[in-house]
Parts: sequence; structure tokens; C-alpha cells
Amino acid sequence: MEEENIFNTPVNPADYNDDSIVHLEDMEHIRLRPGMYIGKLGDGSSHDDGIYVLIKEVIDNSIDEFTSGYGKKIEVKINFVERKVTIRDYGRGIPLGKLVEAVSKLNTGAKYDSKVFQKSVGLNGVGTKAVNALSSYFRVQSFRDGKTRSAEFADGKLTNDSGILPDNSTDTGTLVEFIPDAKLFGNYHFISEYVERRIWNYAYLNRGLTLYYNDRRYYSKNGLLDLLERNLQSDALYPIIHIKDGDFEAAFTHINGQSSDYYYSFVNGQHTTEGGTHQSAFREAYARVVKEFIKKDYAPEVIRQGLVCALCVRIQEPVFEAQTKTKLGSTHLEPNKVDGTNDSPLLKTYVLDILRSHLDNYLHMHAETADALLAKINANEKERKEIAGIKKIAREGAKKASLNNRKLRDCHVHYNTNHARRLESTIFITEGDSASGSITKSRDVETQAVFSLRGKPKNTYSITKADVYKNEELNLLHNALDIDDGMDNLRYNNVVIATDADVDGMHIRLLLLTFFLRFYPELIQTGHVYILQTPLFRVRNKQKTTYCYTDDERVAAIKSTPSAEITRFKGLGEISPEEFKNFIGKDMRLDPVIFHKEFDTKAVLGFYMGENTLERREFIMQNLRIEDDESIVVA
Repeated sequence: MEEENIFNTPVNPADYNDDSIVHLEDMEHIRLRPGMYIGKLGDGSSHDDGIYVLIKEVIDNSIDEFTSGYGKKIEVKINFVERKVTIRDYGRGIPLGKLVEAVSKLNTGAKYDSKVFQKSVGLNGVGTKAVNALSSYFRVQSFRDGKTRSAEFADGKLTNDSGILPDNSTDTGTLVEFIPDAKLFGNYHFISEYVERRIWNYAYLNRGLTLYYNDRRYYSKNGLLDLLERNLQSDALYPIIHIKDGDFEAAFTHINGQSSDYYYSFVNGQHTTEGGTHQSAFREAYARVVKEFIKKDYAPEVIRQGLVCALCVRIQEPVFEAQTKTKLGSTHLEPNKVDGTNDSPLLKTYVLDILRSHLDNYLHMHAETADALLAKINANEKERKEIAGIKKIAREGAKKASLNNRKLRDCHVHYNTNHARRLESTIFITEGDSASGSITKSRDVETQAVFSLRGKPKNTYSITKADVYKNEELNLLHNALDIDDGMDNLRYNNVVIATDADVDGMHIRLLLLTFFLRFYPELIQTGHVYILQTPLFRVRNKQKTTYCYTDDERVAAIKSTPSAEITRFKGLGEISPEEFKNFIGKDMRLDPVIFHKEFDTKAVLGFYMGENTLERREFIMQNLRIEDDESIVVA
């Protein structure tokens, strides 16, 4: 009996021969498999898109110079028109004789020598090489010992080498400038807020370092304490507790309005957005120390609910779970020895000992803080008991509904797995069957899911968490996302609100954002929520079709398209599935929902979603705009 081919694909043994074995040079391999090196490409809409990883990889090298004691200033500039990034540090400068190899040959670099770089982020000799390979233009120049050398590359290939030349400047260091390759990244764009957030993180984690981003100065005096104060989205319930001990630093407090705990976690300056062993160690140790202090047998999740923490651990030769270094895998403070043994402290023991010493002492010395902490924990326990029964019934109902849930058309790949395409996992939240029908027929069933709303969801501004569980639609939505117990189980990396570009669509968008801000602000804080932009107009003739997202684009398209036919899309359901594929594929336009420091969540939601009817009516009347549909006319 012939063995069944489980892939249902005929296999010809002759197809696998000597010609199948292909050797790729270092730069070629990075360009062919960029996801292995920078996680994903993207167009800049998401904070973890590749263009920001390229910036990070270059700055990481400059940070490693600073932590080694060289160079207290780093300059970052972005020319948004040319899309050129320039980064200059004032460290020792790359050794001139190996300048070209350092930025173009994999497994080449000083990070392998732990005597030169202690507790560095860039350990694998890949970072700057990936930037070089994925840039249409890349230039590096090193200033060292009164001499300089520069080299230029295109698509990772050397185009010019100045050789070693005399240099009259007294400043040492390295300058790198690059333009991400549009052939790989498409029509990408930099979002300044994402870059600024990274710059601030470098400042918080490296006291004494001054950074300049487009000539604006970034400096932190108090480290993670400054980070937490700047990023809290609600009032702290007690003064921020700030602990520094050796290679450990943490700042934390409790706030209201969160369903779980939330972390800004770092290892050696690397933002570990997916946590890892250091974050798990802190979570476990914190709950244990507080439980011992209050002498009550509360569950760890009750103690941690509402906790916001900024955490950094510095360890030697950290092991990350991927090249993008977003999750720590190390279990010890130092790497294993050659024989596989390790006598350095366990990470979880190290963190527990520090918290037992510092946190326990602090709570004994600051009675008001201890009282506020206990009051918050008691409130968490009371809320948990109040909604336990409702939550159980709601979950059982959601479980039954999910077996035949017409609201959710799921995909195969999810964010909370180890699948290679997990970062692409997306859920579109749509209004009505017509819009969801078009997206469902156009989507990539591997990575794109669709959740269909009945109409306008409930205004959640004034309701309680118990009311959310009682509301079938909202209950099904947060179960689809699997965020009830925090972000650890989030099933989709991108939560995309896809509503019509009309008044009703805008209202639904606001209702959904209110729901997330009230009960799951971490979803927005961690950069997972987006607004889908779909074209408002189609301008076409027999030779050319242009989709326009703004009036300016429409006017420009009409001028360049003789005898044009103009179609105005008033709703997503009016766009055919064949056309919709163009708008949710590789060229999908997403607007991220970003928290700004100045954004007062409580006041904004209160004004737009609260009961101040007269004030809101007056505001609308004063700012009302009347659009003239007759403006859509071809001369």
C-alpha cells in the first residue's frame, strides 16, 4: 500500500538534487528572510514594525558604548521627507581596520568578547548587519584616534570605502545613516511618537545619558521613577515605590481601572514587551512578599490587580527567545558554563531576596502606603467575589456561543502561540453583516479574524464590570480577545476597528474605544488597537484605477485621470470583496490608537460619553461643519 502524502502534494524525487542546495551570502540571507532578524516588516503603523527595529539596533550599539563608560551623548535625526535616519554617538568608534566587516559580515563584532562589553543587549553580531542589508542606502563612519573611515552600501553591498584618513576633530564615536528599503518595506512612514517613546526609554534606563531626537533633548534624573510618573494613565493610589539594588531596579504603584497588572519591563536596556523570566520572577515575588506582609491568604492575581510596574534587570549574556529580543528566556544572572552547569543565582531567587529586603522594609516604615495598598487589595477581593457568579455564567454562555458563534469568524494563527506568523494575527471589529461579509470574503483566513457587531454597542462609560459580563455582545468580544485576565493570553496582535466613515461609524468607533479605555486600557497602552482606513473614493477610467483616502488625493487623481468616473464609498459594505483585498492586504492602512502624556482619559470620556448633554450640544453646534456633496464633481 502506497504511503499517504499528508500534505496532499505530489513529490518528485528528481526535484531534490544538487541544484536544490543554495548558498546565500550574509546580506542576501537577511534580505530573503528578514523576519528571522527583525520580526516583521510592516509599514510603520505598528510600534514593533521593522523600521523601528532598525533604529533600535543602531542605538543599542551606542547604548552599549555608554554603559561601558564611553560617550554621554547620542544624537538621532529623522528626515521624514527622505525617510533617512541618522544616529551619532560619541563612544570609542568602531575599530577602523574592521569597519566594513563589522557592518556587513554576520558573526563579526566585539560583543562576543565579554571583557569588552559587559551586560550588553547586542550579543549576536547581527543588529547593524540587518540594518545594512535591509536599507537601500547605508553609510557608516567611525572617528577614532585622530583618524576616520567611512563606507557606503546599497542593499547590503559595498559601494564606496574611503579607507583610513586623518581626522582633525577631537570627538570620537560612530555615525550611521540609512534609508529602509522601500522594495522590502513598501510605502512605509515613521510615526514620531513611536520613535520618541523609544528615545525616552533609553533615557530612563541610562541615567547620565543625554539623547537628542531632532534637536530636542531627552534626559532622565530618576530613571524608572520618571518613566512611571510620565506614563501613568490614572492617579497613583499611593506614592510610587522605587527600589534600586545592584543590577535590579523597579518602580511600582497601584491604580484603579485595570483588570490585571501591567509592566514596562527591560533587560539590559532592551524593552521586553512580551516579558519573560525576569517579569515572571517579579510577579511571583511581589505577590509573595505582600501576602506575607498583610498576613492574608489572598490569591496572587487579587494582590496584583491594578499594579503598574517599571522593571529593569541587568544580566550577563542574556538569552532571548527570538532575535527581536522581546522576551527573556534566561533563568540565571550569568550564562551556563561550558559543561552546562551554573552556580550563579537563580533570577527568581535574586528578585525575591531584593523584594523581601526592600519592599517589606518600606511597607513597615510607611504606614499610609501600606494602608492604601491593603485597601486596594481588599477592594479587588470584594469585586472578585461580587462578579464571580456572574463571570462564571457569562463564561459558560460565551463558551457555548463560541461553538456556533456567528459573530466571530476566527483565523488559524493566534498571537498567544509560537507560530512564525503570530505578529500578523489580526481581528477586525466590524458593524453589521454587510461590512463583515466583505471583509470575511477578502481576508487571509490564516491570520485575519472578523468579529461582527449587531449595531451600536452599549455605552460603557457609566457601567460596572458586572454589567459587561451581563451584556452578551461585550462579553463575547472580550472572550474572543481573551483579555479578561490580562494581556498574556491576547489572541490577536492587531485589534482593528473597521467601521464606516460616516457619523454612525464614528460613533461606534468611539463606543468601542470607550469600552477598551474603561476596562482594558492595557490593550491600548501596549499598542494593539488600530483604526482601519478604507478609501472614500474610487477614481478610474479604462486605463487606470486610483483609490483615494482624502479629498486631496481625490482631486490629484482626477487631474491625472482623463474622463474619470468617480465613486464615493459611503460604507464598507459597498466595497466588493474583490476590491477589499487591496485594503486589508500588504498595503493595508492602519491608524494606531496612541496614548499621549497630555491625554486626560477620564475628562475626555466624561465629556464625550457622559451625561453632560447641554455642554456637548453646545460644543457640537459651535464646531458643526456642513459638507457639500456637490463638491464631488468632475469639471
